Amino acid sequence: MKIICINGPNLNLLGKRDKSHYGKLSLTKIESLLKKEFPKISFTFFQSNNEGEIVEKIQKAQAVFMGLIINPGGYAHTSVAIRDALEACRIPKVEVHLSHLVNREEYRQTLITASGCNGYVSGFKENSYLAGAYLLTKLIKKKAN
Repeated sequence: MKIICINGPNLNLLGKRDKSHYGKLSLTKIESLLKKEFPKISFTFFQSNNEGEIVEKIQKAQAVFMGLIINPGGYAHTSVAIRDALEACRIPKVEVHLSHLVNREEYRQTLITASGCNGYVSGFKENSYLAGAYLLTKLIKKKAN
């Protein structure tokens, strides 16, 4: 099973940002955690601070991968372009967020990109990725049957 994990802006700064919201782990450590927890899955990881690069990665995903995990970072609240790319992508998709968004600022309450995914997980720090991967594997298996 091949899954792509796409990460948006500022996620390259994990481990240095507000640990109460984002946890203590760097993005590299989260990637290692995913590989350890799901050894039978072939993960590809991508991070960009640029919206267009994220859109292009999503557009190409269904030709190579069976599923997609995305943490669009701040673009979750602003990017119609990423949302449209997710909607057009015909593989199962789960959006993840490290912080508990409902306990955050008002502008973080609207998730534009999540509606382009099968669902989203929020508030479990690095475990949001683990939950997202678990749920994504269930969606992929269901689609295959």
